[in-house]
Amino acid sequence: MNKDIIISSALRTIGLQSQSIQGLGAFIDENFEKAVLQLARCKGRLVVSGIGKSAIIAQKIVSTFNSTGTPSIFMHAADAIHGDLGMIQQDDMVMVISKSGNSPEIKVLAPLIKNFGNVLIGMVGNIQSFLANHCDIMLNTTVLQEACPHNLAPTTSTTAQMVMGDALAICLMELKSFNSQDFAKYHPGGALGKKLYLRVNTLAAQNSKPKVLPDAHIKTVIVEITRQRLGATAVVNENNELLGIITDGDLRRMIEKEQAFDKLLAKEIMSPAPKTIDAEALAVNALEIMKQNNINQLLVTENNKYAGLIHLHDLIREGII
Repeated sequence: MNKDIIISSALRTIGLQSQSIQGLGAFIDENFEKAVLQLARCKGRLVVSGIGKSAIIAQKIVSTFNSTGTPSIFMHAADAIHGDLGMIQQDDMVMVISKSGNSPEIKVLAPLIKNFGNVLIGMVGNIQSFLANHCDIMLNTTVLQEACPHNLAPTTSTTAQMVMGDALAICLMELKSFNSQDFAKYHPGGALGKKLYLRVNTLAAQNSKPKVLPDAHIKTVIVEITRQRLGATAVVNENNELLGIITDGDLRRMIEKEQAFDKLLAKEIMSPAPKTIDAEALAVNALEIMKQNNINQLLVTENNKYAGLIHLHDLIREGII
C-alpha cells in the first residue's frame, strides 16, 4: 500500500464511523425515552450482556454506567446459559446487545430473561431479528455498512452500540441530577479523583506553618523561611491574623534595593494583602489562583485566621498538575 491508499483507507473508515453515529439520531425515539425512564426507576441493577465484539462493548457500557450512578454488571451471553443467569435478581433490568439479534446464544437467552419477569432491553442492529421481536424495549443501532472493506468485521456497528450506551448513561445522569460531587465518590483514585475531592486543608496539614510577627528582625525572617523550606513565610499579628507574606523573591529584591538591610523588620519588606485560599476549598482551585497570579505559594486561611501554606510542589506531587 502506498501513502495515498493508506490515507484514503483511513479517511474512509473515519467517514463511515461518523455516519454510523449521525444515523443514531433517527433512532432516538419513544423506545429510547422509555428505556431511560425505566432505568431511572429501576430498584435493582442493569445487567448488560452480549457475545463477541458486542460483549466487549457491553463491558465498556457497564463501566460507564457504574461511574455515573447507575449500578450495572456484565454477563456474557454464552456464560449466561451455562449458569451465570443466577446473577440476575428480581429487581434487575437486562440489556442484551447484538448486531444481528439472531445469534444462537441470544435466541436461548432472551426467552429465559422474559420468563424470569425482568424487563429486557434489546440493543440491536436488525429490527427484524429474534431479539428485536422478543425484547420489551428495542434500541435500534442499525448501520448501513461496516468500515471493513468486506462488510464483515464489527466496526461501525460497535461504534454505534457504544455511542447509544453513552447516550443512555448521560441522560440518566441528568435525570438523576448526578453532579461532580457524586462523580468524585466513584473516582477517588488518580488525578481525576483528586481534582474533584482533594481539599486545600489536606495539603496544608502536610506542611509546616511558617510565620513571623511584623516586628520580627530580618534574620528571624530568613531563618524561618530557610527552616520551613517552603520558600515563604506568613506575617501575622498576635491574633494569628494575616498581615502579609515574605517570599524568597522578596528577600532577593530587598538585597538588590537596600544598601543596609541588617536592621529591617518583617513589616518593612512584606507584601501586604497576600493571595489566600480557604482551607475547605478544592486543591484544583488553588492551582487556578497560582496560575492567574504567577505565584508558587498560597496562604491558607480558616475562620479568617492563618492556617498554613501550600506550595506549587504540593499540587505537582498529588498529580493535580
